[in-house]
Amino acid sequence: MPDTIPNFDTDVLQRSYTIPVLVDFWAPWCAPCRALGPVLERLARKNPERFTLVKLNTEELPDVSARYGIRSIPNVKLFVDGQVVDEFTGALPESVIEEWLNRNLPSPLRDKIRQAEADMLAGHADKAAALLDEVLAVEPDNAEAAVMLARLLLSSDHQRAAATVERVGPGSDVYPMAESIRTFSRLFGYAENPATLPDAPVKSAYLSAIEWLKNADFEPALSGFIDVVRNARHYDDDGARKACLAVFAFLGDDHELTREYRRRLASALYV
Repeated sequence: MPDTIPNFDTDVLQRSYTIPVLVDFWAPWCAPCRALGPVLERLARKNPERFTLVKLNTEELPDVSARYGIRSIPNVKLFVDGQVVDEFTGALPESVIEEWLNRNLPSPLRDKIRQAEADMLAGHADKAAALLDEVLAVEPDNAEAAVMLARLLLSSDHQRAAATVERVGPGSDVYPMAESIRTFSRLFGYAENPATLPDAPVKSAYLSAIEWLKNADFEPALSGFIDVVRNARHYDDDGARKACLAVFAFLGDDHELTREYRRRLASALYV
């Protein structure tokens, strides 16, 4: 494998739209670099369909090194679709690097996930769900596919939706959405069996807010939950506040309802 590359923009940035490119910034005088190089090459040989490895001699291409802020070596950056998605510095153990790669490399099935996303936006929920089921059959730990499928299932089978995201843990980028879906499922269970909720003056208001939520009427749901927060903050183990946070995560930080009702929730909690 050559130490340098003829054209960084072509051989790394453009190529990363076709396959992820792992760039090893190194120099011949660097002992840790010489130790790390064979490890990366071994991992590249093990995963030729998942990424390609490029070695970049920082002394021969100082302009590229400066462009990417290389201050210490070895520095390893993973490029996907023209962007650095993650990096590490130093000669890490092979097992740690393999875990890092598994966490950051896009799924080989990402085209199916993108098609499912397009089908969802076009209103073809059944087609999207079928594609996502195919992805999860091959990659049961694919958190992105799990969350997308769970969102589709939430209104029709909330228990299956919660089970679908059961494996999505705190280390995932989509963990807040998975937590939101789990919270929604718990609340929908109360709607199906109200007797499991303790009796209290706010119980009917709480159940009404849950019904609004089941119907995806988020504004009256948020308004109802905030009323419960004002009147009985600790009902259902602070359930109304947690429900609001779940809705905010589900809608996203930039949604107008999130911005408005986050302020209202803060007012109910602290004024």
